[in-house]
Amino acid sequence: MELLKKQPTIKLPETWFTGDAWADVIYRGEAPSRARANAVRFSPGARTAWHSHGVGQTLCIVEGTALIQSRGGDILEAHPGDVIWTPPGEEHWHGAAPDHFMVHIALWETDEVNWLDHVTDGEYGGPRRSTRTA
Repeated sequence: MELLKKQPTIKLPETWFTGDAWADVIYRGEAPSRARANAVRFSPGARTAWHSHGVGQTLCIVEGTALIQSRGGDILEAHPGDVIWTPPGEEHWHGAAPDHFMVHIALWETDEVNWLDHVTDGEYGGPRRSTRTA
């Protein structure tokens, strides 16, 4: 057993995010492990750029209201306790609603992430459906 040293909070880069977001590394496995886990905090309106993961990604919403969209789909409004799986290669974005901070735990394997274009204000403001009515 090993107690892992807490790493400093990282401000996430403008090349991958619109608005302010920060990450705390929970776990970054070393070979043979490929596991990754971060707690990510988004300010109101902050969001990732479109991206995809080579082995998929799981998000567990911890606090606030999350907005998550797969390319071509409606925006899913997710709430604390909701768990969202995005399969390998699926282009998507995620972030905070415009009026709430949001925290999620992001789980993924490998650093194989394909970062794409930024989410426009028009895309961000698109039709939503809530997990509370889904």
